[in-house]
Amino acid sequence: MTIQQTIRRREFIGGLALSSVLLSSCSKASTAIAQSTEDTPTERAARLIASAREQIGVTTAYDPSYTGLQYPGGDVPRSRGVCTDVVIRAYRDALGLDLQKLVHEDMKANFSAYPNNWGLRSTDRNIDHRRVPNLQTFLKRNEAALPISTDPDDWQVGDIFTSKVGGRLPHIGIVSARQSDGTLLAVHNIGRGAREEAVVFAHPLDGHFRWQV
Repeated sequence: MTIQQTIRRREFIGGLALSSVLLSSCSKASTAIAQSTEDTPTERAARLIASAREQIGVTTAYDPSYTGLQYPGGDVPRSRGVCTDVVIRAYRDALGLDLQKLVHEDMKANFSAYPNNWGLRSTDRNIDHRRVPNLQTFLKRNEAALPISTDPDDWQVGDIFTSKVGGRLPHIGIVSARQSDGTLLAVHNIGRGAREEAVVFAHPLDGHFRWQV
C-alpha cells in the first residue's frame, strides 16, 4: 500500500467515525423529541426529573462567567454552570427542547417584551437563555405561569419555581419530589453545583411554572 493510499484509507475511516458520532447525537435528539410528543405529562415529568438528577455530581461548580456558545444546542462544560443551566440541560436532554434556540427566536421577534435589565439593544444567544428573568418571560409568554403558592399541594413534580435569594438575586430550579411530610425537593444550583434540596420555599417566590409536562 502506497503512502497516498494509506492517507486516503485513514481519512475514510476517520470520516466513518465522525459520521457515527454525528448520527448517534442526532438519534438521541430525535428520540427525545419523539418521546416528548408521545409520553403522558406524568411520564415527561419523570424523564425531566431524571435528567435533572443526572447533573448531580457532574455539575459541581457554580460559574456565572460569560461564555461564547455554539448555536443551537450550546452549553458550557457540564462540570460548571448556573441555576438556569440545570433547567436548560434537563429540558434539552429529556424532551429535546432547546431553550437556547427557543428563547433566542422569541426574544428576537419580541425584543421589547423581554426585560431590559442589562442595557442590551439586541439579542445575545450566548447568554439570553441563561438569565432567570428571560426564562420567566418566555414561560409566561408560553402560558406556563401558575398562581404562586406556598402550599405544597399546589405543586407537582416537574414544576419550575423562581425566587429571589436575599430578596433580590433571581434563582430557578425544578421540583423533583414530594416527601411524606409534604416537603418539596428541587434540583437546582445555588452555588455548590447541582443538588437536590428542600429549597422551593427557602426564598421569596416570584414564579411558578408548568411547561411541557
